[in-house]
Amino acid sequence: MFGVLLRKLVRAVTILLVVSFTTFLLMYGKGSGIVRAVLGFEAKEADIRREMARLGLDRPLLVQYGDWLHGVVTGDLGESFFTGQSVTSLLATRVPVTLTLVLLALVATAVLGVLLGVTAAVRGGWIDRTVQFLAVLGAAIPPFVIAIALVFAFAIAVRIFPATGYVSPDQSLTGWSSSVTLPAVALLLSTVASTAAQFRGAVIDALSQDFVRTLRARGISESRVVYRHVLRNAGGPGLISLNLGVMTLLGGAVFIEQIFALPGLGEAGLTASLQGDVPVVMGILLVGITIVLVVNLLADLANAALTPKARTR
Repeated sequence: MFGVLLRKLVRAVTILLVVSFTTFLLMYGKGSGIVRAVLGFEAKEADIRREMARLGLDRPLLVQYGDWLHGVVTGDLGESFFTGQSVTSLLATRVPVTLTLVLLALVATAVLGVLLGVTAAVRGGWIDRTVQFLAVLGAAIPPFVIAIALVFAFAIAVRIFPATGYVSPDQSLTGWSSSVTLPAVALLLSTVASTAAQFRGAVIDALSQDFVRTLRARGISESRVVYRHVLRNAGGPGLISLNLGVMTLLGGAVFIEQIFALPGLGEAGLTASLQGDVPVVMGILLVGITIVLVVNLLADLANAALTPKARTR
């Protein structure tokens, strides 16, 4: 298990370096274009050169990237070009909002996906057909459409939840839970059906294996066969589906936060991209990559624990 962990960590760090450097090259390689976005496109050349020197953009790109990596290690990601706010402090207030939505939706997706997938595979019939239909429907409807429908249904037509806004949990737990419920449900509905369909397929495949017939022949109860043996063998494909679902949830959070006016990474990232605020964009990219890699690492370790063959990959 330690060898698996070491290989996965090396792979994760390599991916982080490659993706961050590629993004750094594409964004910071613009040089004077960044300064023109900050000062305005009518700025004089002398002002542009002076600002580039102040921001350190006149140095070699590898030197700039090395300084950025040093800042990542020390926790100093620089300052916003437009507001002067520390990127680290900005992320400290934005990350909890997005993580809350993603984690709530991910946990609910895992629980409901397993229950629906197993039920569809074992019972079949209308439950199976419904899960497959919802999987296709969920893939066809964008998360922001689901979010708008939820707002009309539960914030306008029936005023149960607020339509927009965010309440910090240290201000009011009730207000916080009300403000994150609809956004989390919108993300959940965009992924749970496809996850259930993946678990359904994995469970059906496991049920056709010889060991299942052997267990049934020994008189072991069907519930024990399914939930102790079949589900463990189906866990690998299901974990892969959940792992991919994290990227879907992070992408969906960008639009969901705009619709519900939530102060998360999606809203900050969109604003920074439109402004050309490169330090903020790089900080948000770093957080997003880290979340995906950590979830991927945990999924691989869980898969290795469930499936011994996966430990050699």
